[in-house]
Amino acid sequence: MTSHRLLGLSGSLRMEATNRFLLRNAARLYGATTFVEADLNLPLFNADDEAEFGAPEGVNRLAEQIALADAVIISTPEYNKMLSGVLKNALDWVSRLKPNPWTDKPVALMSAAAGRAGGSGAQSSLVAAMMPFHPRLVIGPEVAVAGSRNEFDDDGLLTNARYEAGLQGLMDKLRAQVDRRAV
Repeated sequence: MTSHRLLGLSGSLRMEATNRFLLRNAARLYGATTFVEADLNLPLFNADDEAEFGAPEGVNRLAEQIALADAVIISTPEYNKMLSGVLKNALDWVSRLKPNPWTDKPVALMSAAAGRAGGSGAQSSLVAAMMPFHPRLVIGPEVAVAGSRNEFDDDGLLTNARYEAGLQGLMDKLRAQVDRRAV
């Protein structure tokens, strides 16, 4: 099995966020990979600041990480049925850079949230936010971890076999997209 470069974007900045745990579980299930978690602690997008100073170093680093990755996994919490502001801000910043690092990039989406739907609404808004970038979105199985605080053990491992099976299926599809792209 060939080792791939996998980039993870968490829509939560908290170090112990369940979305970070979900990304780490996804990377574990993906298989042979070099996994990097991106830093989305970026200043709010401001066109005046961009005109005066250009894109911040963190934004340039994120765009480079996306470009170099064989695949990207994104996990978002759900805030009022939408993706997080942290994640939307990062997408807005990267959208300003040329060339577009997302074009034809295999991307899998997932979510972990406190509510019963596990972030399904956030995933829908994330799909809409990604569409202008023309990535190769890997659709299904949906991974939306509900009541997420109760679904990970003290080491951050998923404890629910159904969620783990869905995540394994999604990572298998993502790996197949990367392998297909390499041919």
